[in-house]
Amino acid sequence: MTPTPVQERSIPVLQTGRDLLAQAQTGTGKTAAFAIPILGHVAPGAKRPQAIVIVPTRELATQVTREFGALGKFRDSHEVAIYGGVSYTPQDRALRRGVGVVVGTPGRILDHIDRGTLDLRGIEIVVLDEADRLLDMGFAPDVRKLLRKMPTDRQTALFSATLSWEVRDLASRFMRDPVSIAIDPERPTTETVEQLFVEVLNEDKVLALEELLKRAEFDHVLVFRHTKRGVDDLVRALTRRRHTVAALHGDMSQRDRERTLEAFRAHEIPVVVATNVAARGLHIEDVTHVVNYDLPEDTETFTHRIGRTGRMGQSGVAVTFVGEWDHDEFDKLREKAGVPFRREVLDLYGR
Repeated sequence: MTPTPVQERSIPVLQTGRDLLAQAQTGTGKTAAFAIPILGHVAPGAKRPQAIVIVPTRELATQVTREFGALGKFRDSHEVAIYGGVSYTPQDRALRRGVGVVVGTPGRILDHIDRGTLDLRGIEIVVLDEADRLLDMGFAPDVRKLLRKMPTDRQTALFSATLSWEVRDLASRFMRDPVSIAIDPERPTTETVEQLFVEVLNEDKVLALEELLKRAEFDHVLVFRHTKRGVDDLVRALTRRRHTVAALHGDMSQRDRERTLEAFRAHEIPVVVATNVAARGLHIEDVTHVVNYDLPEDTETFTHRIGRTGRMGQSGVAVTFVGEWDHDEFDKLREKAGVPFRREVLDLYGR
């Protein structure tokens, strides 16, 4: 398989032992960009953690761990995902059995350190994945605390979709003369996504969405809403209309969220309605359509929402609903996003 640009440029740097500061959008193959050199460095069958990957969400921890398992299945690699919202027992058991790679969220990693179940003395490589998201979600104090606990002679890699001043400050404090790379920083994954907008009255949005979902090509769809309550209301409305649909938001248990994601990946559920918790870090290869049921709050949210489709060079379609009160905000969004939108007129309004 041909390596992606971020893999071509990151892997050789990490293999030399240099620190790396990499700017790359989601969906560019960056997990393999750090997983491959880590697996090449960690001793086969290692029972003591030699590498740790810090991620912002439980879903991303699960996905990154799964990719390590797939890439390292012939290398006798052992890895574990550790994150909150679930029992410590399976994680404790895996750490006692011995792993070479730990992937986890900041709070739960610190918990394991404090409980004495995670030994950092053998750590040689630390990766901060989606660093901008880690900081956006308020993890900066925990991340700094973690990095101070790591061995000082470690190798550090930081991957981020944006290089805000907070990300650069973190890099300057905790990295040693890093090699910096940027993979098309001014060309986000929006270029592989066709942009449509639909003018629709707020009271007609459910009918408008139903019309779209009845089209044959809408077979693997992520719908975004602002609030958890809005997600649940829409799921109930679509279920009443006999659509197979599931919710994804932060009030769900970790088990339920993982079950929903697995069913969505397996195409057992064709439609998932989500809050922005799903807008970043989710690795789902073949989402055909993203629907902005509620207008994105800003261009960053817009970019990360629609980045769930059109991944790894594939094409995708994003549909943005523009309600009667949304026109001014949509005009600002369209100008800042800098991508062309095509107006779609639904049969609902006499196409």
